[in-house]
Amino acid sequence: MVRPIVDAGTDEGTWGAWPAPAGWPVLALDDRARTVPPLVVAPHPDDEVLGVGGLVAMLAGGVEIVVVTDGEASHPDSTVHSRAALAAIRRAETVTACGLLGVVPAAIAHLGHPDGGVDEAALTDALTTRLAPGRWCVTTWRGDGHPDHEAVGRAAAVACRRTGATLLEFPVWMWHWAGPDHPDVPWHRARRVDLTGAARSAKRDAIDAFRSQVLPLGPTPADAAILPPHVLARFARSYETVFLP
Repeated sequence: MVRPIVDAGTDEGTWGAWPAPAGWPVLALDDRARTVPPLVVAPHPDDEVLGVGGLVAMLAGGVEIVVVTDGEASHPDSTVHSRAALAAIRRAETVTACGLLGVVPAAIAHLGHPDGGVDEAALTDALTTRLAPGRWCVTTWRGDGHPDHEAVGRAAAVACRRTGATLLEFPVWMWHWAGPDHPDVPWHRARRVDLTGAARSAKRDAIDAFRSQVLPLGPTPADAAILPPHVLARFARSYETVFLP
């Protein structure tokens, strides 16, 4: 269900006071996850870092990253950059950010779908060629509220069913519109990824590499930061969250 991402959303203090995550099972980083590189699928540049940057860092960069769109619509009325310029900027930021997590450029694929116009059928086929039985496919939750996030999640789910891969979904914008114990969130499927200090530090540096998103592009409201501090606070936790099938 697409949901409006408006106002300040649920503040991190509210999430931090919620006791439930302490009782969630911890995601096991077993030998298969370390020897068969997981496929991390990001709808836009930065989703992979916001959602599971710490997990990527703890796997020592042993992942493959697929970025579906170039995020060129993040500032549709920008007075500073054209959409083409933003696409180039965000691709470069992805390479820098993922490098800070240990991912080499050769392990990053940019598919170039239109931002806001993901072709689910084509994406499903593309992911199917990359997956195999038991391989982790880590992507945005199908109920995250953003249309691209949900489309990518649906395509990944179909590709996993086709191939026998294991789907792990992570929320990004759910932390904004939902609240603790929200009935539309599958908390019973939640798993906690406890981050090491080094992984948290690497994730923080990787998020900062997306300067086009965490800083204003210019002085006008159309060029405001997409990820201001109150949003970034949700991704500075000592753990990350994924939903298992």
